Order: sequence, then C-alpha cells, then structure tokens
Amino acid sequence: MHRKLCSSEKWAQTTKDLILPWTLDGVDLGDDVLEIGPGYGANLRVLIEQVPRVTAAEIDEATAALLEQKWGDRARILHADGAAVPVPDASFSSVVCFIMLHHVPTAAHQDRIFAEAYRVLRPGGVFAGCDSQPSLRFRLLHFRDTMNTLDPSGLPDRLTKAGFTDVSVQRHPESGGLRFRARRP
Repeated sequence: MHRKLCSSEKWAQTTKDLILPWTLDGVDLGDDVLEIGPGYGANLRVLIEQVPRVTAAEIDEATAALLEQKWGDRARILHADGAAVPVPDASFSSVVCFIMLHHVPTAAHQDRIFAEAYRVLRPGGVFAGCDSQPSLRFRLLHFRDTMNTLDPSGLPDRLTKAGFTDVSVQRHPESGGLRFRARRP
C-alpha cells in the first residue's frame, strides 16, 4: 500500500502543490542540488524544473534504475546510500530530502546522512527537508515497513553536531509534519 501511494500521480501532485512549496519556502537552492532518497521521483520531477542541475542518490537499486530510465536525461541518478554519496566534498549548492528520513532504520544512520549532507555541501549551502510525524494513519501505512520518525525537539542538536549552523525546525500547522533548514558555514 505504501509503495502504491508513493508511486501514484496523486502523491506526485500533492508533492508539487503542497509538500515542496511548504518545505522550500524561502530556501535558495542555488544551481546544483542533491536530493537524497528520491524514491519514485515525485520530488525529482519538480526539482528538475526549478534548478539547472539535479543529482539524486537512491539506495534501492531497482528504484534507481527506474529513475534513470525516467529522468536520467535531465538528472544525474546515483545508486548510493545517502550516507555515502560518491562525489567530491563541497559538490552541491544545496542538499534536500523529502519525507524519507523515517525510512532510515536507525538514528545513527540518519546522523551519517546529516554528516554526508554537510560534507557534500559547498560553504554557505543549505540542507533542507521535511518528514512526517507519527499518527495512527501514518503507522498503519507503515505496517511491516521501517518507520523511524525524527524527534523535532532533538533534531536541531543532531544537525548542529553534524556541523551545521542556522538550524531551524518547524511543524506544519495542519499536518504536524516537520521541515528543517540548516546551513554549512
């Protein structure tokens, strides 16, 4: 059920109309963006229309192959863990991730993703993203699936420990989801 939802046109439209505008409101992505964990590409298809260069790092090999088939002519697709992206330091003007961190099985692995986002960002670059928070519907959707949600109160410290400054975490007034922004000094 979860995979069906995330690969649907309805989800892609929700992403375009609601999720990305709220998450990226006021964020300057620059000219070269890395998306960590693009899944089926709902966010990727919006980003390639907004930014000159987009790279997507997808951990699942079959999903990365699908993304390459569909978007490979407009974005660079890497089959890679977001905690170990095979690019040089300071490669990107921004790094983004949308509603995927709860799929990362441990907080330690999430922290490695934060550290990697810091490593691949240029000085002054922004790390921005969003994720869902627990609810009955969200738990049911993730039955027999990884669901390791972020603690909004602890996230600023975790991002600061990765090296970021200007960290902010906000909750959506209706959905309760969170968005974050952090800068590499």
